[in-house]
Amino acid sequence: MDFDDQLRRYFATTDLSQVPQGALESGIEKMQVDLGMEEDRGRRFALWALLTMLGAAPDLDVAFKDPADRDTARDFMEMMERAQQGEAEG
Repeated sequence: MDFDDQLRRYFATTDLSQVPQGALESGIEKMQVDLGMEEDRGRRFALWALLTMLGAAPDLDVAFKDPADRDTARDFMEMMERAQQGEAEG
């Protein structure tokens, strides 16, 4: 699942700064519903990752039943945290 495709699907644009607050909330809600219904591990992870970046992802134990998937999600969160720290330092 391509990042830009996800943005277009849920927000009708790839520029989130152009999305009105109500539409952003609606898109996030749709993503959360889709995450709950998605069975494909890769698509599920992609949805969860975007929700994480938007500050709206469920806890790992809710989002992922498989411990390996939870570990991968933790790795992603750590990577994002390091990237944010690097931006703050630079």
